[in-house]
Amino acid sequence: MPYLSDAAQSENPDIAYLYLGSPGVELDENNPENRFSPAWLDAIEGLLDEIAAGPAKGLVITSTGKFFTNGLDTDFVFANASELPAYLDRVHALYAKVLTLPQSTVAAVNGHAFGAGAMLALCADYVVMRTERGFWSLPEAALNMPFPRGMAGLLTTRLPDRTATEAMLTSRRYGAADAVTAGIVDDAVAADDLLTRASEVAAERTAVAGPNLANVKRALRQHLLADLAAPTPAALL
Repeated sequence: MPYLSDAAQSENPDIAYLYLGSPGVELDENNPENRFSPAWLDAIEGLLDEIAAGPAKGLVITSTGKFFTNGLDTDFVFANASELPAYLDRVHALYAKVLTLPQSTVAAVNGHAFGAGAMLALCADYVVMRTERGFWSLPEAALNMPFPRGMAGLLTTRLPDRTATEAMLTSRRYGAADAVTAGIVDDAVAADDLLTRASEVAAERTAVAGPNLANVKRALRQHLLADLAAPTPAALL
């Protein structure tokens, strides 16, 4: 389950670290790919509220092991098809929460980031990806799945048009170097340098943290936030 940790490569007390998986293990036997299960969403929503109300001025979002996050909990989706619109609305609300935090946010993508997990990385202000392992990808087209308005809005807002078109229509897998070239991530570094680089970027931006930063983010992303707040129609699915 997601957790907060100060055991990271930074001595700056102004930086918080949100891990998307369970502490002390690379692959949690209950959720090895850090998928968005209802329990996982409960946990991460609570931690984000704690961060927003706390003293931290910067936030690094990361994980350990093979996966950053593999996105939607497909087991839950298949077993609860009637709940899918509400479930997607909840995922959209998570994106909105990350997008409007009063802290400067950095995603440190340690492994595979697929689908809704790839989109979660884009909610950070800055994205760093490791070079040795892991892909960023939107598999929806290959899986015959649509993009709800909120997710489409996030992708077309946070990605260059040509990249959004290729990523959404072809389900291409981008390694770190290609992701930088495509404008998906801002930086690519070796695994051993991932948290160090993410911490540096977060620390560089702590001076602007606070309620006004959240207001600036809302103004910057007001159209995207409207897309994320729109209920997912059952007819889409």
